[in-house]
Amino acid sequence: MQDDLLLRYSRHIMLPQIEYAGQEELTQSHALIIGAGGLGAPVAMYLAAAGVGTLTICDFDQVDLTNLQRQIIHTTAAVGQNKALSAQATIAKLNPEVKVYAETIRLNEDALAGRVSVADVVIDCSDNFVTRYLLNQLCFNHKTPLVSGAAIRFEGQLSVFDFRHEDSPCYHCLYPDVGDDQELRCADNGVFAPLVGMVGTAQAAEALKILLDIGHTMQGRLLLLDALNAEWRTIRLKKDASCAVCGH
Repeated sequence: MQDDLLLRYSRHIMLPQIEYAGQEELTQSHALIIGAGGLGAPVAMYLAAAGVGTLTICDFDQVDLTNLQRQIIHTTAAVGQNKALSAQATIAKLNPEVKVYAETIRLNEDALAGRVSVADVVIDCSDNFVTRYLLNQLCFNHKTPLVSGAAIRFEGQLSVFDFRHEDSPCYHCLYPDVGDDQELRCADNGVFAPLVGMVGTAQAAEALKILLDIGHTMQGRLLLLDALNAEWRTIRLKKDASCAVCGH
Protein backbone atom coordinates (compact mmCIF):
# COMPACT_ATOMS: atom_id res chain seq x y z
CA MET A 1 0.00 0.00 0.00
CA GLN A 2 1.48 3.33 -1.06
CA ASP A 3 2.09 6.22 1.33
CA ASP A 4 -0.91 8.24 0.14
CA LEU A 5 -3.20 5.28 0.78
CA LEU A 6 -1.67 4.69 4.21
CA LEU A 7 -2.50 8.29 5.00
CA ARG A 8 -6.02 8.08 3.52
CA TYR A 9 -6.89 5.00 5.57
CA SER A 10 -4.79 5.84 8.64
CA ARG A 11 -7.76 6.11 11.00
CA HIS A 12 -8.79 2.58 10.08
CA ILE A 13 -5.26 1.24 10.35
CA MET A 14 -5.01 2.67 13.87
CA LEU A 15 -7.85 0.40 15.00
CA PRO A 16 -6.52 -2.89 16.40
CA GLN A 17 -9.49 -4.74 14.89
CA ILE A 18 -8.49 -3.58 11.39
CA GLU A 19 -4.82 -2.51 11.18
CA TYR A 20 -2.88 -2.74 7.93
CA ALA A 21 -3.92 -6.32 7.14
CA GLY A 22 -7.61 -5.53 7.46
CA GLN A 23 -7.39 -2.43 5.32
CA GLU A 24 -5.53 -4.40 2.68
CA GLU A 25 -8.33 -6.97 2.80
CA LEU A 26 -10.88 -4.22 2.14
CA THR A 27 -8.97 -3.00 -0.90
CA GLN A 28 -9.18 -6.51 -2.33
CA SER A 29 -12.92 -6.88 -1.60
CA HIS A 30 -15.93 -6.58 -3.91
CA ALA A 31 -19.33 -5.34 -2.74
CA LEU A 32 -22.52 -5.53 -4.80
CA ILE A 33 -24.99 -2.73 -4.05
CA ILE A 34 -28.55 -3.13 -5.34
CA GLY A 35 -30.11 0.30 -5.60
CA ALA A 36 -28.52 3.76 -5.59
CA GLY A 37 -31.39 5.54 -3.85
CA GLY A 38 -31.88 6.60 -0.25
CA LEU A 39 -30.19 3.54 1.29
CA GLY A 40 -27.73 2.85 -1.51
CA ALA A 41 -26.38 6.41 -1.42
CA PRO A 42 -24.78 6.28 2.06
CA VAL A 43 -23.85 2.61 1.60
CA ALA A 44 -21.90 3.36 -1.57
CA MET A 45 -20.26 6.48 -0.19
CA TYR A 46 -19.12 4.89 3.07
CA LEU A 47 -17.86 1.70 1.45
CA ALA A 48 -15.94 3.79 -1.08
CA ALA A 49 -14.56 6.10 1.62
CA ALA A 50 -13.55 3.07 3.69
CA GLY A 51 -11.56 1.69 0.76
CA VAL A 52 -13.56 -1.29 -0.47
CA GLY A 53 -11.66 -1.91 -3.70
CA THR A 54 -14.51 -2.76 -6.06
CA LEU A 55 -18.14 -1.69 -6.01
CA THR A 56 -20.82 -2.82 -8.42
CA ILE A 57 -23.84 -0.51 -8.24
CA CYS A 58 -27.08 -1.60 -9.90
CA ASP A 59 -29.85 0.89 -10.62
CA PHE A 60 -31.78 1.42 -13.86
CA ASP A 61 -33.71 4.44 -12.57
CA GLN A 62 -32.97 8.10 -13.24
CA VAL A 63 -32.30 10.85 -10.72
CA ASP A 64 -35.43 12.88 -10.02
CA LEU A 65 -35.68 16.21 -8.24
CA THR A 66 -37.73 14.55 -5.49
CA ASN A 67 -34.82 12.18 -4.77
CA LEU A 68 -32.47 14.96 -3.68
CA GLN A 69 -34.19 15.38 -0.29
CA ARG A 70 -32.46 12.20 0.90
CA GLN A 71 -30.35 10.52 -1.82
CA ILE A 72 -27.16 12.35 -0.94
CA ILE A 73 -24.91 10.74 -3.56
CA HIS A 74 -26.76 12.66 -6.30
CA THR A 75 -26.63 16.39 -7.03
CA THR A 76 -28.99 18.83 -8.69
CA ALA A 77 -26.83 18.65 -11.82
CA ALA A 78 -27.44 14.89 -11.97
CA VAL A 79 -31.23 15.18 -12.36
CA GLY A 80 -32.20 13.13 -15.40
CA GLN A 81 -29.06 10.99 -15.28
CA ASN A 82 -28.98 7.30 -14.50
CA LYS A 83 -28.54 6.79 -10.75
CA ALA A 84 -25.76 4.20 -11.03
CA LEU A 85 -23.76 6.51 -13.31
CA SER A 86 -24.40 9.49 -11.03
CA ALA A 87 -23.18 7.44 -8.06
CA GLN A 88 -20.12 6.35 -10.01
CA ALA A 89 -19.24 9.98 -10.77
CA THR A 90 -19.60 11.04 -7.12
CA ILE A 91 -17.42 8.17 -5.90
CA ALA A 92 -14.74 9.03 -8.45
CA LYS A 93 -14.41 12.40 -6.71
CA LEU A 94 -14.64 10.90 -3.22
CA ASN A 95 -12.09 8.10 -3.68
CA PRO A 96 -10.57 7.56 -7.14
CA GLU A 97 -8.81 4.43 -5.85
CA VAL A 98 -12.11 2.51 -5.89
CA LYS A 99 -13.27 0.71 -9.02
CA VAL A 100 -16.97 1.27 -9.63
CA TYR A 101 -19.00 -0.72 -12.14
CA ALA A 102 -22.35 0.85 -12.95
CA GLU A 103 -25.19 -1.46 -14.04
CA THR A 104 -27.69 0.83 -15.74
CA ILE A 105 -30.27 -1.67 -17.01
CA ARG A 106 -32.63 -4.00 -15.20
CA LEU A 107 -30.70 -7.26 -14.79
CA ASN A 108 -32.49 -10.55 -15.42
CA GLU A 109 -32.10 -13.41 -12.97
CA ASP A 110 -29.13 -15.01 -14.73
CA ALA A 111 -27.26 -11.72 -15.00
CA LEU A 112 -27.94 -10.86 -11.36
CA ALA A 113 -26.82 -14.35 -10.31
CA GLY A 114 -23.54 -13.72 -12.08
CA ARG A 115 -23.01 -10.48 -10.14
CA VAL A 116 -23.85 -12.17 -6.84
CA SER A 117 -21.48 -15.06 -7.52
CA VAL A 118 -18.40 -12.80 -7.74
CA ALA A 119 -19.25 -10.49 -4.82
CA ASP A 120 -17.93 -10.87 -1.28
CA VAL A 121 -21.04 -9.20 0.16
CA VAL A 122 -24.38 -8.05 -1.25
CA ILE A 123 -26.17 -5.01 0.15
CA ASP A 124 -29.89 -4.91 -0.64
CA CYS A 125 -30.97 -1.28 -0.94
CA SER A 126 -33.94 -2.03 -3.20
CA ASP A 127 -37.52 -0.93 -2.61
CA ASN A 128 -39.61 -3.89 -3.72
CA PHE A 129 -40.31 -7.42 -2.55
CA VAL A 130 -39.66 -9.03 -5.94
CA THR A 131 -36.03 -7.90 -5.88
CA ARG A 132 -35.60 -8.73 -2.20
CA TYR A 133 -36.89 -12.27 -2.60
CA LEU A 134 -34.73 -12.83 -5.69
CA LEU A 135 -31.59 -11.51 -4.00
CA ASN A 136 -32.29 -13.66 -0.97
CA GLN A 137 -32.57 -16.78 -3.14
CA LEU A 138 -29.45 -15.98 -5.18
CA CYS A 139 -27.36 -15.16 -2.11
CA PHE A 140 -28.50 -18.41 -0.51
CA ASN A 141 -27.57 -20.34 -3.66
CA HIS A 142 -24.08 -18.82 -3.77
CA LYS A 143 -23.56 -18.64 0.01
CA THR A 144 -22.95 -14.90 -0.24
CA PRO A 145 -23.65 -12.72 2.84
CA LEU A 146 -26.66 -10.42 2.38
CA VAL A 147 -27.17 -7.14 4.25
CA SER A 148 -30.83 -6.13 4.05
CA GLY A 149 -32.28 -2.73 4.90
CA ALA A 150 -35.56 -0.88 4.50
CA ALA A 151 -36.90 2.57 5.38
CA ILE A 152 -40.31 4.24 5.08
CA ARG A 153 -41.94 7.22 6.80
CA PHE A 154 -40.06 7.34 10.16
CA GLU A 155 -39.39 3.59 10.46
CA GLY A 156 -36.40 1.56 9.41
CA GLN A 157 -35.09 -1.96 9.77
CA LEU A 158 -31.88 -3.88 9.20
CA SER A 159 -30.72 -7.49 9.28
CA VAL A 160 -27.91 -9.69 7.97
CA PHE A 161 -28.42 -13.07 6.36
CA ASP A 162 -25.02 -14.76 6.26
CA PHE A 163 -25.46 -17.98 4.33
CA ARG A 164 -21.92 -19.09 5.07
CA HIS A 165 -23.41 -20.20 8.39
CA GLU A 166 -25.88 -23.07 8.44
CA ASP A 167 -27.92 -21.57 11.28
CA SER A 168 -28.55 -18.24 9.54
CA PRO A 169 -32.18 -17.41 8.79
CA CYS A 170 -33.01 -15.77 5.47
CA TYR A 171 -35.25 -12.92 4.31
CA HIS A 172 -37.96 -15.43 3.43
CA CYS A 173 -37.93 -16.68 7.04
CA LEU A 174 -38.66 -13.13 8.17
CA TYR A 175 -41.19 -12.28 5.44
CA PRO A 176 -42.57 -15.41 3.74
CA ASP A 177 -43.65 -14.85 0.16
CA VAL A 178 -47.43 -15.24 0.24
CA GLY A 179 -48.02 -13.62 -3.12
CA ASP A 180 -48.98 -10.22 -1.69
CA ASP A 181 -47.15 -7.66 -3.80
CA GLN A 182 -48.41 -4.61 -1.90
CA GLU A 183 -45.45 -2.25 -1.50
CA LEU A 184 -44.87 0.72 0.76
CA ARG A 185 -43.05 3.25 -1.39
CA CYS A 186 -41.60 6.63 -0.51
CA ALA A 187 -43.46 8.21 -3.42
CA ASP A 188 -46.76 7.23 -1.83
CA ASN A 189 -45.98 7.39 1.88
CA GLY A 190 -43.08 9.78 2.33
CA VAL A 191 -39.82 9.25 4.18
CA PHE A 192 -37.91 11.25 6.77
CA ALA A 193 -34.69 12.36 5.07
CA PRO A 194 -32.12 11.34 7.75
CA LEU A 195 -33.80 7.96 8.26
CA VAL A 196 -32.33 6.45 5.09
CA GLY A 197 -28.92 7.73 6.15
CA MET A 198 -29.25 6.09 9.55
CA VAL A 199 -30.22 2.73 8.06
CA GLY A 200 -27.83 2.99 5.11
CA THR A 201 -24.80 3.77 7.25
CA ALA A 202 -25.72 0.85 9.51
CA GLN A 203 -25.84 -1.37 6.42
CA ALA A 204 -22.40 -0.11 5.42
CA ALA A 205 -21.08 -0.91 8.89
CA GLU A 206 -22.46 -4.45 8.73
CA ALA A 207 -20.95 -4.96 5.27
CA LEU A 208 -17.53 -3.77 6.44
CA LYS A 209 -17.65 -6.06 9.49
CA ILE A 210 -18.45 -8.98 7.21
CA LEU A 211 -15.57 -8.16 4.87
CA LEU A 212 -13.18 -7.71 7.80
CA ASP A 213 -14.58 -10.65 9.80
CA ILE A 214 -14.74 -8.58 12.97
CA GLY A 215 -17.27 -8.08 15.74
CA HIS A 216 -20.80 -9.44 15.74
CA THR A 217 -23.12 -8.79 12.83
CA MET A 218 -26.89 -8.60 12.80
CA GLN A 219 -27.17 -12.24 11.71
CA GLY A 220 -30.06 -13.79 13.61
CA ARG A 221 -31.33 -10.40 14.72
CA LEU A 222 -33.59 -7.68 13.31
CA LEU A 223 -32.89 -4.06 14.16
CA LEU A 224 -35.97 -1.83 14.23
CA LEU A 225 -35.69 1.95 14.28
CA ASP A 226 -38.41 4.44 15.18
CA ALA A 227 -36.74 7.74 14.26
CA LEU A 228 -39.73 9.84 15.32
CA ASN A 229 -39.44 8.67 18.92
CA ALA A 230 -35.67 7.94 18.89
CA GLU A 231 -36.16 4.26 19.74
CA TRP A 232 -34.04 1.32 18.62
CA ARG A 233 -35.19 -2.23 19.22
CA THR A 234 -33.57 -5.57 18.42
CA ILE A 235 -35.52 -8.80 18.12
CA ARG A 236 -34.17 -12.30 17.64
CA LEU A 237 -34.69 -14.18 14.38
CA LYS A 238 -34.57 -17.93 14.06
CA LYS A 239 -34.23 -20.05 10.96
CA ASP A 240 -37.58 -21.43 9.84
CA ALA A 241 -37.22 -25.17 9.32
CA SER A 242 -40.11 -25.09 6.86
CA CYS A 243 -38.79 -22.10 4.89
CA ALA A 244 -39.12 -22.60 1.14
CA VAL A 245 -35.64 -21.13 0.59
CA CYS A 246 -33.34 -22.20 3.41
CA GLY A 247 -35.41 -24.77 5.33
CA HIS A 248 -34.84 -28.52 5.39
